[in-house]
Amino acid sequence: MKRREILGVGLAVAMLGASSLAANAAGEKIAIVTPYLAQPGTQFYVEAFQEKAKEFGWEVNVVDTKGDVAAAVGRIEDAANQKVSAIVINVDPSQVQAGLESAKAAGVPVFGMDAGATPLLVTNVTSNGYAMAADTAAYVANRLGGKGNVVMFVFDAFPPVQQRGVIADAIFANNPDIKVIDRVTPDVQDGGIADSRAKMEAILAANPEKGSIGAVWAAWDQPALGALQAIEAAGRGGEGIVVTGIDANPEARDAIAQGGSFEASMAQDFKGIGFMTADAVKRHLGGEQIKQGVIYVPTKLITSANVKE
Repeated sequence: MKRREILGVGLAVAMLGASSLAANAAGEKIAIVTPYLAQPGTQFYVEAFQEKAKEFGWEVNVVDTKGDVAAAVGRIEDAANQKVSAIVINVDPSQVQAGLESAKAAGVPVFGMDAGATPLLVTNVTSNGYAMAADTAAYVANRLGGKGNVVMFVFDAFPPVQQRGVIADAIFANNPDIKVIDRVTPDVQDGGIADSRAKMEAILAANPEKGSIGAVWAAWDQPALGALQAIEAAGRGGEGIVVTGIDANPEARDAIAQGGSFEASMAQDFKGIGFMTADAVKRHLGGEQIKQGVIYVPTKLITSANVKE
């Protein structure tokens, strides 16, 4: 066979292989399983993932178990039994381990999208919760001049949020004149605002003196917004109670821009998390070995100084 003919055959084979890979990529079926679709952050990165998936020609099925973590196990198992190309979870991996084991047995790769790290995941794409908590807790400590009473809103059942509470605890403990007077875990089935407001109302009633509460540190924006509502409804918006959150969702940004008690939040790149998760799935399905167990997406402290940027 002449050299030109060999090259032609080789090119044809390469083109056939490339078209076959493209066809396979376009036919991928991805399942996203989360109990937390009521949270704005979750909505944003699920939408971003779907945007990328559409670009890649994937079919995506989003399963929301509406706060029921136990139900997520069954939905992961269902997806694994249906032999989807990949599963993406937004839930504590340790709470759905049985589902992850089923996926492993079925040979279906699982990815975390703002979940926790575990060897059962290919990788977890998220923000650096340690850094975000350090920035907002340090902001509170500095605003209080290292002295005052703080109310914390936490959620230890979800690893990315649990990490934030651990770091905030450490920073406040490193300031001997800062006292955490309450560490609250709100009901998050409706997003967390209503229950956080109710719990903050009770805390305000138990601490009626001006200055008795210096700050509210919240591990995400919904509790911060609920606490803000309670503070304002109690007529204590002028006391200088500092409120901080994490996520910098639109409602939080609006509150910060108004210049009241809500002073700071951390902007997560939710679209970036969704995009990067989709990219990780695409890379893995394309045969690449992803070596990072956790992939961090950059964040930014938002205050009145830059909220309108």
